[in-house]
Amino acid sequence: FDVVIVGAGPAGLSAACRFMQMANEQEQELTVCVVEKGSEVGAHILSGAVIESRALDELFPNWKELGAPLNTPVTDDELYLLKNNEKATKLPNAFIPKTMHNHGNYIVSLANLTRWLGEQAEQLGVEIFPGFAASEVLFNEDGSVKGIATGDMGVAGDGSEKDGYMPGMELHAKYTLFAEGCRGHLGKQLYQKFDLDKNADAQHYGIGIKELWDIDPSKHKPGLVVHGSGWPLEGGTSGGFFMYHAENNQAFVGLIVDLNYANPYVSPFDEFQRLKHHPVLKQYLEGGKRVSYGARAIAKGGFNALPEMTFAGGLLIGCNAGTLNFAKIKGTHTAMKSGMLAA
Repeated sequence: FDVVIVGAGPAGLSAACRFMQMANEQEQELTVCVVEKGSEVGAHILSGAVIESRALDELFPNWKELGAPLNTPVTDDELYLLKNNEKATKLPNAFIPKTMHNHGNYIVSLANLTRWLGEQAEQLGVEIFPGFAASEVLFNEDGSVKGIATGDMGVAGDGSEKDGYMPGMELHAKYTLFAEGCRGHLGKQLYQKFDLDKNADAQHYGIGIKELWDIDPSKHKPGLVVHGSGWPLEGGTSGGFFMYHAENNQAFVGLIVDLNYANPYVSPFDEFQRLKHHPVLKQYLEGGKRVSYGARAIAKGGFNALPEMTFAGGLLIGCNAGTLNFAKIKGTHTAMKSGMLAA
């Protein structure tokens, strides 16, 4: 292929779309292949997802006509400091930093947006292979990246080959883009081999736990964005929570815990369960039903922790490079933009 992209997230798919747009404009026959470890595009995507549409506006100016699933504009922004399990202080809008204002943004299911981006990519001629995990980086004799190899499929626990055995494939490319997400295992090897973070600050990490709830329609406020910090994270444990009211009487609720806590007994999952009983969140969740949940690592070192993102034969994009803008608690638009620049 001309380009192989590892990971069908916002960064990888934006890179694929932009690359093919430019190839088609210049009437060049170029080939792009995206490998995705998930069973389908969007299967491994997890985000609270209030998104700034800036990168999407640039990539597909007519995204509304194309049916992009951005259906819930933000209507209200609330920021709380929780004092204890009962009390909270709501911060006046005047005191909320500008980066935290969400008017003009959209509450979305990032998995659905990624599926939509995958459809656009395929229409542009990109080949997407879900269900294939990239297991190793391949190198040329001069040390530059040659492509990737996918893992063997159908191997038993003892290493023997089962009936459905399929050997891994080598995918070679002029350029390989690594868009594996936060702490991608190939990305970590590339950091070391090419010393990509020698001039960067150490990356900071958090864990984000998220649940999707069907809530009582009488309590649902589409477009409401709630953020906060404080209780139950105490004694040197930092982080914050979010709740976003999306479409169809659904809400996303979650807790982000910075992974620098000193107390080894802190359980982010249990703290999140306590948090949901606080009146600020309970008022919406009571009588509702949790329909799905998940967790993911978050790279939150920001601008100063960005590594060198290019090396011989390839690029690191999106959360693999840590492009999340932590001042805004947003990474989708920056991941997409990094992919477009890579293209």
